[in-house]
Amino acid sequence: MKELTTAPPQSIFQQRRSGVLLSVTALPGSSALSLEAGLKADLKADQGAGVEVPNCGFFDSACQFIDWLASGGFSLWQVLPLGPTHADDSPYLCLSSLAGESHFIGLQWLQKNGLLDPQLALFDRCHSAALESAHHHFQQAANGHHWHQDYVLFCAEAQDWLDDFALFMALHQQHKHQAWYEWPSPLRDRHSSALGDAEQQLSNEIAQIKFVQFLFFKQWSEIRDYAKHRGILLFGDMPLFVAHDSADVWANRDYFKLTTEGQPEVVAGVPPDYFSSAGQHWGNPHYSWPNLEQDNFSWWIQRMRVHLKMFDLVRIDHFRGIYSAWEIPATSSTAAGGRWQLAPGEKLLKALHDALPELPLVAEDLGLMEPEIAALRDQFDIPGMAVLQFAFDGNADNPYLPENLKQHSVLYSGTHDNDTSLGWFLGLSEQQQQQVTDYLHCDPKDLPRALLKVALDSLAQLVIMPLQDLLGLGVGHRTNTPGTVGNNWLWRFQWQQLDTDIAEQFMRLNRQSGRC
Repeated sequence: MKELTTAPPQSIFQQRRSGVLLSVTALPGSSALSLEAGLKADLKADQGAGVEVPNCGFFDSACQFIDWLASGGFSLWQVLPLGPTHADDSPYLCLSSLAGESHFIGLQWLQKNGLLDPQLALFDRCHSAALESAHHHFQQAANGHHWHQDYVLFCAEAQDWLDDFALFMALHQQHKHQAWYEWPSPLRDRHSSALGDAEQQLSNEIAQIKFVQFLFFKQWSEIRDYAKHRGILLFGDMPLFVAHDSADVWANRDYFKLTTEGQPEVVAGVPPDYFSSAGQHWGNPHYSWPNLEQDNFSWWIQRMRVHLKMFDLVRIDHFRGIYSAWEIPATSSTAAGGRWQLAPGEKLLKALHDALPELPLVAEDLGLMEPEIAALRDQFDIPGMAVLQFAFDGNADNPYLPENLKQHSVLYSGTHDNDTSLGWFLGLSEQQQQQVTDYLHCDPKDLPRALLKVALDSLAQLVIMPLQDLLGLGVGHRTNTPGTVGNNWLWRFQWQQLDTDIAEQFMRLNRQSGRC
């Protein structure tokens, strides 16, 4: 599969830009497999009868959203991680840090490319069955499907991670989604004879999983092509840590601090901060940095290389963790009792830059940052982040106030972990609200538009705004509430919300602020 050239960071940040933060899962998904009007009418009738049709196939909407971004004068789309999630749907705890979420694959796209029968009345709740049908069409195509060579090339190029991932997922399904450390010990501990037997027994399932990964990266490559054509950069997000129950940890146990039974010795989290007064207990296993360093960080290089095939710019979430990370005893159920553990951040970043020159990174450096962390970020010329919602504490030296920003930085009105800007404002005390409106020289009814205008007019070279803020949405529309499980990652917009008036308004604001 062809690779797109990633723009060097200098070219990305040499001009003023603005972008929109929107999870792929917030796109309107495909409602029905078939494009035929009759089948669409059947679906609407089912919905009217109270049948819930889950949203899948989000990639089918991506190019339409890119068109809307371009019409608003934006030049960047930031997404959340695109990996396959566990039952909680968190994109920051995936079954693999390298694979893609199968539910994103567009069914209309598969129809257009001759892999699904247009007469087949399958709804989104049968998305996995549709992908199986597509694989069958691919295998049975007379004279071979026109993607055959692309598929062979993809499997060869991705072999280093794809083989392990496909076997991991097939075993995960066979064991009814039990975590790998609960499997029989020969499989848990990757005995070669047990793996060989499993590969033979599950060969059909493994082939299906590999094919689905091919489809994911194939469609995303077309989306990226389209974005490049429309002048839109794609901005990805890389969590620092990976999930314990993941192909990454199962296949690379030496790179993590685990017991002989595969259990973590210590887990990741953060001490009390803005988002949680009790801190956060994430549960991810910590890295065995000496083992990673001994292999010249090859696993990290592989991970970054896959991301750069997909994105023009990559944010490292929890950047401070490559300098020092909060280690919590595995027996503790809270973040209390943890300690900071140093990591070889300079050596890691040097290895990444040596392998991938002109690495286009952004550091998520929010919260308490020691001077050494800022120095590490600046040493590698990595822009940091600022969040406008954090600027109004009454201190003139607040680093997130627009007049205190660095030009080489990324300013957000809010992130996926914040409430919407209107929801945040409405949750402030009267005194705090007055402080905000005095600074913005506006009335409360002008929020959040006045806040977004200040962001666009700021010195920051790149400004990112969640779509909810552009739409002026308030309480009940946030993407995620840190430290909670359930009712997260569910928000979606509808196409009728993206009217041309909003695009025209932001085109004017982007032009006025020199960001078009």
